[in-house]
Amino acid sequence: MNVTTVRLQPEIEESLQAMAGEQRRTKSWLINEALRKYIQHQEQEQVRWQGTLVAMESVAQGHTMSNEAVHSWLGSWGDSEELPSPKAGE
Repeated sequence: MNVTTVRLQPEIEESLQAMAGEQRRTKSWLINEALRKYIQHQEQEQVRWQGTLVAMESVAQGHTMSNEAVHSWLGSWGDSEELPSPKAGE
């Protein structure tokens, strides 16, 4: 395991120390957990952004569907005769 030094603002250090005591965890564990969640969040955001770019390109190429087709499909959810999802151009 690598060691990294971080300068913490006094109020963050105090909160971290208190939280570590309350949770019976080390400050190192809490920092690692926070960073793990932050990195995971950033990776998910990157995946969403790439999906947005793909969707924008699809729209730019004219691959869209009508508002009516989408609303009809959504309105049929849970119905015994649920409609299939609309396709581009409908």
